[in-house]
Amino acid sequence: MRKNKKNRWDTRTLVFMGLLVAMHIVLTRLLVIELGSYRITVGVVCTILSGLWFGPLAGGLCGMVADLLGCLLKGYAVNPFITAAAMCWGIVPALFRPLMHGTRRRRVVFVCIGVFLASVCSTLGLTTTGLAVYNGGEFVVSFMALIPGRLLQWAIMMPIYCVLSSLLYISPMTAFVMTSSGTKPVDHTVKA
Repeated sequence: MRKNKKNRWDTRTLVFMGLLVAMHIVLTRLLVIELGSYRITVGVVCTILSGLWFGPLAGGLCGMVADLLGCLLKGYAVNPFITAAAMCWGIVPALFRPLMHGTRRRRVVFVCIGVFLASVCSTLGLTTTGLAVYNGGEFVVSFMALIPGRLLQWAIMMPIYCVLSSLLYISPMTAFVMTSSGTKPVDHTVKA
C-alpha cells in the first residue's frame, strides 16, 4: 500500500498548528480591546501564518478551531458566519502561496494582497454579516448600522495585519518552521 506523504501532516506540523491556535486564542480572547461589536486584536496573524506555512487547509482548520475554542472559553454562542470568517483568514492568504517565490518584495506584495482580500471577506463581509444576524431585527438596518464602525476598524487593523504577517513570513522563522515540519521551505536566497 502506497502512502501519500504530500497530504499528510506529521506530529511536528500538528504541534506547530496547535501552538498557532493557542497563540491565536491568547491574543484574541485575553490580550484584546473589546469595544462592543468591535474588537482590536492581532490574533488573526497566527491564523494567517498557519495558512502561509502549512497551506489553506491547515489555515482554515486553525482558524475554525481557534474560533470554536475561543467561543467556549468566553461563553459566546458559535456564530457560523464568524467561524467562516476565522477560517477565511487562514485560507485566502495561503491561496497566494504558490506565487510567493523570488524576491523579498514579491513575497511581501503577495502576502499583503492575500491579507487585504482576507480582511475584506472576513472583517467587512462575514463578520459584519454574523454580527447583524446575531443582533436580530431587520438584517439590512443592522448591517448598515454596523458597517461604519467595521470600516474604521478595518482601516486601522488591515495595515497592521499586513505588516506583522509580512515581517513574520519573510523572517528566518518561516524557514525554521517549514523545515522543522517537513514542509518545503521558502527560498530566502534572493535579496531585494
